[in-house]
Amino acid sequence: MSALRQTPLTCSGHTRPVVYLAFSDITPFGYFLISACKDGKPMLRQGDTGDWIGTFEGHKGAVWSATLNKEATRAATGAADFTAKIWDAESGEDLHTFSHKHIVKSVDFSMDSSSLLTGSNEKLLRIFDVGKPDADAKVTFTGHGSHIKTALFTHCDKQVVSASDDKTVRVWDINSGTEIRKLEFPSIPSSLEIAKDGSTLVITYGNYTSFWDAISYEKKKEFEAPTQINSASLHPNKKVFVSGGEDFKMYKFDYETGEELESFKGHFGPVHCVRFSPDGELYASGSEDGTLRLWQTTIGKTYGLWKCVMPDEAIPNSDTPAVKSEA
Repeated sequence: MSALRQTPLTCSGHTRPVVYLAFSDITPFGYFLISACKDGKPMLRQGDTGDWIGTFEGHKGAVWSATLNKEATRAATGAADFTAKIWDAESGEDLHTFSHKHIVKSVDFSMDSSSLLTGSNEKLLRIFDVGKPDADAKVTFTGHGSHIKTALFTHCDKQVVSASDDKTVRVWDINSGTEIRKLEFPSIPSSLEIAKDGSTLVITYGNYTSFWDAISYEKKKEFEAPTQINSASLHPNKKVFVSGGEDFKMYKFDYETGEELESFKGHFGPVHCVRFSPDGELYASGSEDGTLRLWQTTIGKTYGLWKCVMPDEAIPNSDTPAVKSEA
């Protein structure tokens, strides 16, 4: 394996920076990847190959966040046109629009897809009942002092965790609608992730990636990187984590020790988002350069479009058209 080099699959099609990525769970048809982009056209792809499936068309501004439900039957997006949308992920149909009074920076489905969480530049978090699309938000959280960057359901959908430009990460109880914990940081938290088993909260800020107990919200460990980190993701087996940031590189670190295991430069701009696939075989990155790239967790393993080739052999890119699927 040491003779092999990391050769990412490059997924083209977007025309502006890619700012957020999310995978579905593994379904009978494999797993899927959705990307949010400032070009206003979120895209759906086959997760293990990067092959383009379709583009969700309807937003009138930059799309800041995109997610899939576990089954990959529904998608949600948040955009600069002051809306969050829910889509049929199989047909591409726009099912409903939730209006806001400012840019929607974050969207997340509950585990059963019955609720949609949004975070916006109104400094508000809202939870909508997907089954009652014309109703007002059933829960609204107030307290952040600046724009919401990202927010996620956690604790089996009993809590919400959110990060803001006010340099805090806050935890909210859904039943009472109140803030129950505030974590303060020296700089703006740039990303949040809940580990696949739900036990660990991953927070990035400045040059640091920190790991927190997702039940007690006590810090477990923290590691510094050689650049400002915009996003990080923990492998499902929690042995390694990856991150990307301002120096255009992707990094892989040992989760126990923080030792840098690998670093690769493939993008031509800062890396804005990083996520492991649900099986942990690859990780995806999105960049200011307008591309997504898929990277092998175990270099040289035959998987997806990787055919276990030697360093001097080429691996095909997953180039994709920027047109809407006819499906």
